[in-house]
Amino acid sequence: MAIHPDLHGKTAMVTGGGRGIGKAISFALARSGVKVALAEVDEAVGRQVEKELVSQGYEARFIETDVTSSSSIRNAVEETITIFGNLDIAVNNAGLDETEWGRVMDTNLSSVAYCLKGELQQMITQGRGGSIINISSSGALKTKPTMPAYCASKHGVAALTTTAAKENGHNQIRVNAVAPGMTKTVMLTDALTKIGASEDVLAKQSSLLGRCARPEEVAESVLWLASDSSSYVTGVIIPVDAGISIQKLAGFNGLQTPKSGT
Repeated sequence: MAIHPDLHGKTAMVTGGGRGIGKAISFALARSGVKVALAEVDEAVGRQVEKELVSQGYEARFIETDVTSSSSIRNAVEETITIFGNLDIAVNNAGLDETEWGRVMDTNLSSVAYCLKGELQQMITQGRGGSIINISSSGALKTKPTMPAYCASKHGVAALTTTAAKENGHNQIRVNAVAPGMTKTVMLTDALTKIGASEDVLAKQSSLLGRCARPEEVAESVLWLASDSSSYVTGVIIPVDAGISIQKLAGFNGLQTPKSGT
């Protein structure tokens, strides 16, 4: 059973909070007492998740947000403050996996920069510290020859994370990132369908646990970084990838169980 820290009285803004990993993060935070601003571009999806959260007794509000627009992000932060009064936790999750360079950079990298700017300004003004968690990817810890734009954008998120952590530690604002591996989401299913690949086969080839992650498993890592349990952790990229990121290191090909007597 997952353990949920007590985060009552705190407010979080979750970009892309209406589906996949973002939705799981929104629910994990809400279960810990957090008021959740769902910064989602899809109104139908955002309002549906808001309805689900509110129906279960949680405080949540959908805020229509285009993460590729700095003004939209600024408006989302301002609306979060208007609705809930403060911003303590920010999860920059929205992103996509496409082959077009410009669009990938805008959605995966520029969006995080825009989010960080608005979130940091608000947290500094509040003077009460805070925790920002960027959702990166195992692509930030290794390379994928057929996905140059995606990997470059996720490496960029890692650089933004460490830079923001160094610049804002004196403000008691912690900035970290989670780097998920293959996670069972609609986005993954759609991508595998396009290339005619099998989820089970790829998972067994790339995961030391032989399966994809559940969005809720990624959300638990985010929840830890949002809580005081990680109060001395900042500037790190945490792999949540069942060992994908280490398989390319030092020619790693798996560990063999020694035979008896050797």
